[in-house]
Amino acid sequence: MDWHNIYQSKIVSAEEAVRAIKSGNRIFMTGNVSVPKTVLAALVKHAPDLKDVEICQALTIGPADYVDPAMEGHLRVNTMFISDNIRKAVHEGRVDFTPVLLSEFPLLFKNGFLPVDVAMIHVSPPDEHGFCSLGVEVGLTKSPAESANIIIAEVNEQMPRTLGDSFIHVSRLNYIVPVNYPIPELPMGDEGPSDVIEKIAGFIAELIPDGATMQMGIGAIPDAVLKYLYSKKDLGVHSELFSDGVIDLVDAGVLTNARKSLHPGKIVAGFILGTKRLYDWVDDNAMIEFHRTEYVNDPFVIAQNERMVAINSAIEVDLTGQVCADSIGPKLYSGVGGQLDFIYGASRSKGGVPIIALPSSTTLRDGTPISRIAAMLKQGAGVVTSRNHVRYIITEYGVADLYGKSIRQRANALIKVAHPDFRADLEKQARELNYI
Repeated sequence: MDWHNIYQSKIVSAEEAVRAIKSGNRIFMTGNVSVPKTVLAALVKHAPDLKDVEICQALTIGPADYVDPAMEGHLRVNTMFISDNIRKAVHEGRVDFTPVLLSEFPLLFKNGFLPVDVAMIHVSPPDEHGFCSLGVEVGLTKSPAESANIIIAEVNEQMPRTLGDSFIHVSRLNYIVPVNYPIPELPMGDEGPSDVIEKIAGFIAELIPDGATMQMGIGAIPDAVLKYLYSKKDLGVHSELFSDGVIDLVDAGVLTNARKSLHPGKIVAGFILGTKRLYDWVDDNAMIEFHRTEYVNDPFVIAQNERMVAINSAIEVDLTGQVCADSIGPKLYSGVGGQLDFIYGASRSKGGVPIIALPSSTTLRDGTPISRIAAMLKQGAGVVTSRNHVRYIITEYGVADLYGKSIRQRANALIKVAHPDFRADLEKQARELNYI
C-alpha cells in the first residue's frame, strides 16, 4: 500500500487516540520542548476513566496539569529528571523519581526494564518517502518509541525536519494526530550573564584549545562561554543538547567541526533547547546530526573525540572534590542528566578538559549568604560526579585542577577559588577534618 494511504488511514483526533490507553498501561512521553501537548491534554481529560497509568519521562517544558492532585490514582508520573514544572509534585510525593544516567535512560525501555505499552511522540510531517523526523528531541525518544506496542504520534506542521538517526516511518505509527502550533521556546541565558558568570566563562574559555569538541550542559554558564570563543579555530560540538549560541559561531567560521575525531564536519546532539531562530536553523540542515542518547552520551564514544571539553554545573562541591548537582541536601532538585557521561568521557579523551563550573556562593531565601564550596556536602546530598572522576572546578575566583591531587592539595586548591568571605572558615573546617 502507498504510504500516503497508510498515513490517511491512521489519522484520528487526540481524543480518539488516547482511548487506546488502558488502565495499568505504562506510557513513554517525549519531553523537553517536544511534549505532545494536544495528545497530553486529551489524556488528562480522559484520565478519570483510567486507573494506575504510569507516564515515564525526562525533562519536560510547559504546563503540567497531568501531575495535579486530581490525577492521583489515574495518572502517575515516573520521571528520570526533575524539571521546574513537576518539582513541587516530586517533593509532595505525587511524582516518582528514578535516578539514571542520561546515557542509560533509553536503555531502560529498549532492554525491557520498563516495558512500554504506549509511546506518545511529536514528529514532523512525513517526507516524500513517508518518514517523519523526531525533530527537536531525538535522543531520548527514538529507542523508547521503537520499543512501544502502540505509538501515538502528534504530527506538527511546525516541527523542523532534523537529520541523522532521527526518522520513523508512518507505517510504524498506530495513531496520527495532525496539529499545527509553534514549538515552545526556551532561550538560554536570556536574562544576560552576571559579572560572576562572565568571569567563570572567561576562565573556561582559556582552557578550550583550538580544534576542541565541546559539550555544553543546560544553563547560563555554558551559554556565556560561547561568546568568548571567537578567537578559537575549528571548534566542534558533540553534546546531548545545544542552543542558539552555536549559530553565530558557525556563521563566524569558528565552529567548523573540521577537526573532530568522530563525525568530522558535523554537529552531533540528541536534542535542542532554544528559540524559533534555532528551530528554523536546524531544519533540514545537513551540518547537524541527531542521534540516540545511548550513543551521544556513551562515555566510551565521547572519549573518542580528541580534545573533548565537557562543561557542566553543580549545586555544591566539597573539599575532597565530590560534586552535588541533583539535590539540595536530601531534597531532590533535578537529576544526573549527562554530567557524569561527559565528565568521564572527556577525562578519557586525548587532551580532554572535564569542567565543573559554579558561582562560589549563593544567597538563601532569608538573605543569608552561603559558600557553594563546602567542607562537607549537606546531609543527604547526592554525589553526581565522584571525587574520583572530577578534574577542573571553576568559580569566578579561578581554576582548581584536582586531577591526581591529594585531599590536602585539593582542599587548598578549592579554598583558593572559594568566595573570600568563606575562606577562613573553610580552612578552619579543613583542619578540623585533618584535610590540611
